[in-house]
Amino acid sequence: MFVCLCTGATTQAVHDAVAAGATTSRQVADACGAGSDCGRCRRTVRAILAASRTAADCPVHAVR
Repeated sequence: MFVCLCTGATTQAVHDAVAAGATTSRQVADACGAGSDCGRCRRTVRAILAASRTAADCPVHAVR
């Protein structure tokens, strides 16, 4: 699914940026372009970032 219509960035591109270490919407924009133009998608980018942080904090996902 497209997250950013301005740049054509997909959810996969945003997830890849997060997996590569992006922790802010600015870092995601620098990595894949999502949120770098009009900004309408920044809420979605921030939601993906928040979900990533929540998943990382979940004990079920902890590395053992």
